[in-house]
Amino acid sequence: MLPQMRTNSSETGKAGPELRVVAIGGGTGLSTLLKGLKRYVMTPALAISGQPTIHELSGVVTVSDDGGSSGRLRKEFNMLPPGDVRNCIVALSEDEALLSRLFQHRFQKGSGLEGHSFGNLFLAALTSITGDFAEAVRLSSEILLTRGHIYPATMASVELEALLEDGTRVRGETKITASKGKIRELVLVPPDVEPLPQTLEAIASADLITIGPGSLFTSLIPNLLVRGIPEAILESNAVKVFVCNLMTQVNESLSLTAADHIRALNDHAGVQLFDYTLINRKTASPEMKAKYALEGASQIVVDLEAIEALGVCPVLGDYLEEGEVARHAADRVAHDLMALMAQAPDRQTIRS
Repeated sequence: MLPQMRTNSSETGKAGPELRVVAIGGGTGLSTLLKGLKRYVMTPALAISGQPTIHELSGVVTVSDDGGSSGRLRKEFNMLPPGDVRNCIVALSEDEALLSRLFQHRFQKGSGLEGHSFGNLFLAALTSITGDFAEAVRLSSEILLTRGHIYPATMASVELEALLEDGTRVRGETKITASKGKIRELVLVPPDVEPLPQTLEAIASADLITIGPGSLFTSLIPNLLVRGIPEAILESNAVKVFVCNLMTQVNESLSLTAADHIRALNDHAGVQLFDYTLINRKTASPEMKAKYALEGASQIVVDLEAIEALGVCPVLGDYLEEGEVARHAADRVAHDLMALMAQAPDRQTIRS
């Protein structure tokens, strides 16, 4: 079991430790994690509870999407794709009711509108008004009263290019996702893009940095290809944690074990990134297994010895939540991340 959280004071009514947390990723994985972490962001009630709290929460989001509503807006308005950023803003919003539903509303019909979400159009309008996507994200976050900051991984317009095992190259996230070959290496086009200064500042001052969950090659690795981000993570004094995916993913991670995921992230970053990894130990139901098996996917193999050989300490927990698809139980993941921070110096294998 993870130990009970330590606080800065043994007296009740005193504030617990305040943490700066940076979560890196993309897709539904990052927004799911942020929704769980949001509950620990400092509020007056938490301030007197004695529980550890998050003083500052930042999400760093990949911006390489070229499909769907995001891809259409990217081409038509020459802007960064807003979809993943929108999901993260909604996840961190104070009010998950009406405003969040409004931002997530997707038009089902209408010439030019069909398929677009209102939040994507809102970000496109603000970008047009301000001339700055990052500023549009900041203003949207203010409107939804988010409990954190959202930073695009880079302000440059980038594409993904994958080198497959057979030597062929595939350009564009949508085509990479649809390709049948196993990905050997991923690069950004153009390669030498810079992150926002705020991103580097957040990483430098962080107490905890997480990467994942999310699609390995199209949500996680692209962030690590932005110049300066891997080095900033390495130099940060933060505890670094990989939140491992639950299932393998068609055309991205089929047959890859948990250790294989860590190796791929390290290889593309060019540095050894992680101190810990959170890994699900709960077995999926037969129905969920059968559903994923139809496309050749399965639960990720947890190869503990290989993980430990990489210098990474595994944290095992029941993180699987089943619905239409397998999702991380955001509350349990966030709880264990906060608990981990209370005992991070004890570098041992942890089983909750």
